[in-house]
Amino acid sequence: MGKVVQELISLKNIHFGYNQTKVFENLNFTLKKGEKVALIGPNGAGKTTLLYLIMGFLKPSQGDIIIFGKPRKKDKDFIEVRQRIGLLFQDSDSQLFCPTVKEDIAFGPLNQGKSRKEVLKIVKEIAELFNITHLLDRPIYKLSGGEKRMVALAGVFAMNPECYLLDEPSTGLDQKTTEKLVWFLKKNVETFLVVSHDIEFLKKIAHRFYLLEDGRIKEVSPDSL
Repeated sequence: MGKVVQELISLKNIHFGYNQTKVFENLNFTLKKGEKVALIGPNGAGKTTLLYLIMGFLKPSQGDIIIFGKPRKKDKDFIEVRQRIGLLFQDSDSQLFCPTVKEDIAFGPLNQGKSRKEVLKIVKEIAELFNITHLLDRPIYKLSGGEKRMVALAGVFAMNPECYLLDEPSTGLDQKTTEKLVWFLKKNVETFLVVSHDIEFLKKIAHRFYLLEDGRIKEVSPDSL
């Protein structure tokens, strides 16, 4: 018998809209353990909305959201989801709310119940990975856009989630940092869904590509992009 692949995220017949504007109609999507998936599509297609539905920040008008094998309907159903899935917001300012860089990276691991010693080790390792050791004591409001992006990424990776949802992760990063991010995603991350307009970046990291357009999602070949 073949190995059973675990479905981490399953969206079934999802309907969603803002006011009178339809975004999704009968949308179906599955992310399995070990999959590295890229999500592309025009502006306004609903890529960020899809991530917010998975995290429980938005609720569908119809359809089922099943994550880690359990239906997720009420706010309390998503507490576990947010502990086990790491979301990088498209806007770094939505993610960063601690006074300093060090505190922001430490926030997630501390919330997971890790000891102070463990957290200090994680902060040090993640800061070295993203080359932001020199920023650790800097106030968040004194960071540039690119620095904020790196710190936001560091905060997500510090939690070591089972699955990553990354919204435009390479935006604002220089080439060297982008290459580091590519290396990290290839070597250290088992499962992810990455939203990006940067097709070349996606081709380096993703195994499967999905196009979101006109409320529907379909798999496409990276060779056609």
